[in-house]
Amino acid sequence: MKKVALVVGANGVIGSNLINHLLELGDWEIIGLSRRGGSDSDRLTYIEVDLLDPESCRKQLGKLTHVNYIFYTAFQDRPTWAELVLPNLAMLVNVVKAVEPIAHDLRHISLMQGYKVYGAHLGPFKTPAKESDAGHMPPEFNVDQQQFLEINQKGKSWTWSAIRPSVVGGTALGNPMNLVLVIAVYASISKELGLPLRFPGKPGAYDKLMEMTDAGLLAKATVWAATNEQCANQAFNITNGDLFRWEELWPKIAGYFELEIAPPLHMSLQTVMQDKAPLWQQIQKKYKLANYTYEDLSAWGFGDAVFSWDYDFFGDGTKARRLGFHEFVDTEQMFYQLLDELRVDKVIP
Repeated sequence: MKKVALVVGANGVIGSNLINHLLELGDWEIIGLSRRGGSDSDRLTYIEVDLLDPESCRKQLGKLTHVNYIFYTAFQDRPTWAELVLPNLAMLVNVVKAVEPIAHDLRHISLMQGYKVYGAHLGPFKTPAKESDAGHMPPEFNVDQQQFLEINQKGKSWTWSAIRPSVVGGTALGNPMNLVLVIAVYASISKELGLPLRFPGKPGAYDKLMEMTDAGLLAKATVWAATNEQCANQAFNITNGDLFRWEELWPKIAGYFELEIAPPLHMSLQTVMQDKAPLWQQIQKKYKLANYTYEDLSAWGFGDAVFSWDYDFFGDGTKARRLGFHEFVDTEQMFYQLLDELRVDKVIP
């Protein structure tokens, strides 16, 4: 029986990979929601909608009576952490209130979260982080979103799951949280300027334990949790399954770009890369790259955040494995594969 998925945040790193996975599975019809819309294809339809506008949601989503699964991956950035709560909670509420009352065979709502639930963005946190760990002082929109689902699920036939990846590795452009793209553009510009590849983060971040989550792996785990009854109404850490230190991985990334390395030098990428748009346009012309804007390729603030973590950053992924999800990805090979994709797509030289 064909299943109907509503993917909210369809053009992001996570949403786009989730759509690709659902298409590959073959027995899904997919509806993608985003502000920018998208190109329809067989079994895939896009709806352009402003998720912050309740009336727009009711109008644009009012005919989605056949949706079985809602995969929520949307995110809107704001200058401060407290300011994130209102828009990110409102978007989820608007979607659920528009669809849940009319989707007569709704089975599951999947919520994409992250390690911010554990306070990972605030400073050193308990590692490996477990889904059962105690919460922290609000504001925290990830927690508010989960509580909204928990409250609204009571007495209903549908269930929910909360998926918690580490830093996600993928190639979708125009995304505020794409670390692979940050490194790829930073390395390409370093090479063009004849510079070694310096790690730009805090000195203490270079030797700490890190992990990532491949976007393709994350898509598989998200669908697995949504379609298995034993996963109902629970949260899951989803990780590649290995750990790394930048001091070991960074020279290998430099080698991929045929660059030397030099000692780490702490600098704000948001500051030092701010004036590089004209140089990037020259690089695009010189190497006949695809004509993406520098802004679409820039997530420097996210890079600064990740490279500032001068403490261990990893979670415990055994809960998902105990319940049957055994996929894993080698993080070093993930980087090579994603960088290869960026080259094939003419995003970087």
